[in-house]
Amino acid sequence: MLSTKYNPSEVEGKWYQYWMEKGFFHARPNPAKEPYTIVIPPPNVTGVLHMGHMLNNTIQDVLVRKARMEGKEACWVPGTDHASIATEAKVVAMLRERGIKKSDLSREDFLKYAWEWKEKYGGIILEQLKKLGASCDWDRTKFTMDPDYYDAVLDVFIDLHKKGYIYRGLRMVNWDPLGKTALSDDEVIHRDVQSKLYYIKYAIEGNESEFVTIATVRPETIMADAAICVNPNDERYKHLKGKRAIIPLINRAIPIIEDEYVTMDFGTGCLKVTPAHDMNDYQLGQKHNLEVIDILNEDGTLNDKAQIFVGDDRFIARKKIAKELEAKEYLAKTEDYSSNVGFSERTDAVIEPRLSLQWFLKMDTITKPALEHVMNDDIQLIPPKFKNTYNHWMSNVRDWCISRQLWWGHRIPAWFDEAGDYVVAKTEQEAIELFKRKNPNAKNIKVTQETDVMDTWFSSWLWPTAVFDTTIFKDGNKGNEDLNYFYPTNDLVTAPEILFFWVARMIIAGYEYRGEKPFKNVYLTGIVRDKQGRKMSKSLGNSPDPLDLIANFGADAVRTGMLFSSPAGNDLLYDEKLVEQGRNFANKIWNAFRLVKGWTASETIVSTENDAAIEWFELRLHESLVEFNDHLNKFRISDALHTIYKLVWDDFCSWYLEMIKPEYGKPIDISTYNKTIDFFEILLKSLHPFMPFITEELWHELKERKSDDCIIVAPWPKVATTETKDDLLSKMPPKIKLSVFESVKQGITFIRQKRQEQGLKYSDTLSVSIDSGKLGDAAIERLKFFIEKLSFSKISTGVSGETGFFGDMTWHVEKKNVDAAKEREGILKDLEYQKGFLVMVDKKLSNEKFVNSAPPQVIENERKKKADAEAKIKSLEESLSRL
Repeated sequence: MLSTKYNPSEVEGKWYQYWMEKGFFHARPNPAKEPYTIVIPPPNVTGVLHMGHMLNNTIQDVLVRKARMEGKEACWVPGTDHASIATEAKVVAMLRERGIKKSDLSREDFLKYAWEWKEKYGGIILEQLKKLGASCDWDRTKFTMDPDYYDAVLDVFIDLHKKGYIYRGLRMVNWDPLGKTALSDDEVIHRDVQSKLYYIKYAIEGNESEFVTIATVRPETIMADAAICVNPNDERYKHLKGKRAIIPLINRAIPIIEDEYVTMDFGTGCLKVTPAHDMNDYQLGQKHNLEVIDILNEDGTLNDKAQIFVGDDRFIARKKIAKELEAKEYLAKTEDYSSNVGFSERTDAVIEPRLSLQWFLKMDTITKPALEHVMNDDIQLIPPKFKNTYNHWMSNVRDWCISRQLWWGHRIPAWFDEAGDYVVAKTEQEAIELFKRKNPNAKNIKVTQETDVMDTWFSSWLWPTAVFDTTIFKDGNKGNEDLNYFYPTNDLVTAPEILFFWVARMIIAGYEYRGEKPFKNVYLTGIVRDKQGRKMSKSLGNSPDPLDLIANFGADAVRTGMLFSSPAGNDLLYDEKLVEQGRNFANKIWNAFRLVKGWTASETIVSTENDAAIEWFELRLHESLVEFNDHLNKFRISDALHTIYKLVWDDFCSWYLEMIKPEYGKPIDISTYNKTIDFFEILLKSLHPFMPFITEELWHELKERKSDDCIIVAPWPKVATTETKDDLLSKMPPKIKLSVFESVKQGITFIRQKRQEQGLKYSDTLSVSIDSGKLGDAAIERLKFFIEKLSFSKISTGVSGETGFFGDMTWHVEKKNVDAAKEREGILKDLEYQKGFLVMVDKKLSNEKFVNSAPPQVIENERKKKADAEAKIKSLEESLSRL
């Protein structure tokens, strides 16, 4: 006996375990079936489920469940990313709590603690995804630090180094002082920050009464100045050519140089050149052969080269230096200033430009196929608006800094001899052999491995390939059975903010190592925001716990709640009312099922009363399924949900079931009952990708089934062809179309409204007359049974009273218990409005300029408005005459 209310907690765990036991999630190469593959964007092992994960993984599950029901070999590969910076920070924090410093540990000991942390916390998010209903092939779960995956990453590094794509060089990089590591350009988030512009006076050497003034937002770097630069065309500073200026506070002389790089109308037209602490200054310094003075330690504190405030954090030093400059009258003035500041994507620390010896991947050549195949739509970005940003980034791409100064990650396979020369090899012994080839006479060669690890994205860019075959990156390997069957994958669902971090790089790797795209479609989700438009975050306290939502409302409710308002590429404004709507929808389906299963079906009853209702809903069902599938095929997931939601809630529950519902205590004919069960099955199958748990539960309650006969592998509903629709239409009398049913539904709603206005009981019958217009009386006769049944009315002739116009039909509803004076007042008010409206329309249609310039459909629409107004005025005047 089903409970009166749907209880998700009794259903979800039971069915998820059942699906797992039956192996429905597991996929194998099957030449008889078309493959359908999705690889999960691997969440960080540090992560726990948040609202963005909920949206992303629900969409993936919708796609993979639909593909599974379509008879495809559906494979959704899960896994996690080792997340070098984030994980190392977590491990360091754990050690700090235990009173252990990372600096006191060897690399090997630190990594033991890191693996300990990973084993304890690294799989949490994947277990949480099971609560959501994610139908991943858990047997294929991959981790980017699995031994075979680790080897694959090393193979790629070695291969790209052999090809000349990877090189080591001293370059200006983005430095994260908190993570103490270099970052690529894509890992830097730029924000406008309100700060101060400091105008600092530099005395001219030999004439200390004369000054040049420079404007800077970073006074803490003046000790690293190597020159002052002016534009050679700036007349104000012509006399300073070849002279030197004195840096305030430390009294070091620096040259005054000229370069057209300097903008004359910004600040004072004088630029302090600090090659060690600014990307552009570094280029200027290279051009003019300036000294590079690095005054910052790797943690952002001032070092001995700064001479003053040594050991202070850069931002503390900024305040102290500004105060000191002011006290010694070197500070001319300050202004409020908005500057564009780079922040670490991982630690949120302010980035420092830093000259550093790093490993880089050349991007000018290797990126070309990835740009070409997105721009020509071999790979589709959804929505396509992201093609422009993708094109801009890929067309202006810089070399990728792939080394990180961390211990947790894939260690760079480079080995140095005692002279500082290096080779790239997988093992120490291979490195020694390479050194011997270079110098056959060398003996007792000792090598040490590079201490840096690779950028996390350098491993995850191999994801669509390496999850199936980690040996493919070796010379001559053609790929194993899994890779050759499941690759390229079909759809990738991810966030726009990693379009360049991850998506573009996977495309690059796909063409480099497989010669083809890694996926066909990239569905880019929006950001989940609160009602105020703020991005959800723990720090703002505006993000609900997804597991609490699932516990309170059920997974199906949360899934539909997330998808009710989530168009591709656009942000989702989350409101708990959406989840409540999802819960209400589940209860509606549950109650509809209880209603149908509560009926007694009789084989002795022969009735044709329900034929029109069945034919109408069959047409409506197939019309909706055509629209539903079109939305899904075009990745309009939210629109697809709205289509099936309206079909179930309005058309099936509110209209069809009410049309065929037998009188209380009486049976229903078996033919109508069986057809209704068939309809219910189709609706459950259509809903399953969105609401997997309740649909599986009701699928088994609907009729007796075998253990493997689950909705998760039931065939996807077939959409009616045009011929099928025409065939259905041919069974019905002429002029009976879906539009007629819509008009009849509006008429019934109109009658119900009038009954309510008149305060009538269910037992009170109203008389209704319907002018069928062009449709003919046969259409009304066919639908008479339902009109009377659903409106508690009797169709008669010559009824006077309230009038409604729906389609080609005019409805007259009898009045009972009506105050004639009040009714007359209402009619006169409506009549006045309609006459005024008609005057407005006539004015438009009598305006030659409007008629000659407006599109034909607009003119036709105005003429229809006129005809409708004239008809309503005539009907109201008739009603007035009968009072």
